[in-house]
Amino acid sequence: MSITNAMVLAAGLGTRLRPITDTLPKPLVQIAGKPMIDYVLDLLAAAGVTKAAVNVHHFADQMEAHLSRRETPRILVSDEREALMNSGGGLAKGLKLLDNGPVLVMNADLFWVGEKAGQPCNLQRLAAFFDPERMDMALLCVRLEDTTGHNGKKDFSLSEEGALTRYADGMENPVVYAGAIAMDSRLFADAPTDAFNLNIYFDRAIDRGRLFGLMLDGQWMTVGTPDAIEEAEAVVRRFEPGG
Repeated sequence: MSITNAMVLAAGLGTRLRPITDTLPKPLVQIAGKPMIDYVLDLLAAAGVTKAAVNVHHFADQMEAHLSRRETPRILVSDEREALMNSGGGLAKGLKLLDNGPVLVMNADLFWVGEKAGQPCNLQRLAAFFDPERMDMALLCVRLEDTTGHNGKKDFSLSEEGALTRYADGMENPVVYAGAIAMDSRLFADAPTDAFNLNIYFDRAIDRGRLFGLMLDGQWMTVGTPDAIEEAEAVVRRFEPGG
């Protein structure tokens, strides 16, 4: 399956990155000279996404000005200036700007480097893996040892068949959620119109046996605090010497 629509969750306050985010939205914080959201949008464009909805709230004018300069993918702004909608509410609102059907969802501050040249990229693999007949959502997941800046939390256990369940101590094959989803937008047709957490849909899918995961190739990173920037930049430079 080829997926050409995407939603990028970019409206958070980035409180742990203060004082940097006292004057700048977190997605525009630069890692090795490049704003985090551009790593995400470049990954989407490389996977064949042509249209992406991006929600904005914190320093929304800065976000809109930056996004207006991009040509690919074409950006549609989901305005949350009046009220933050949390991850689920923000996704539900943004999806209304896109055509019904398969969509990739990413967080604006979670990305990866080091994909294998000449091979399908992670998002292409995730799109091909997603099977709406048996899945509500397919999540890109990563081994703890392939993360940078992560707090060590294990999110799910991944079965041999690719099914995900919430991780508990002692479970086999623990994985971290890498912040990328393949799903059909119609899953959110009856979603609440107010703020809610996306985890509600993860747990609902687990209960139905319809949450699946695919392992990421490369090095995944999250930048939660100012101290994490230097570590992330070192990883980018190691994998992308021109970065």
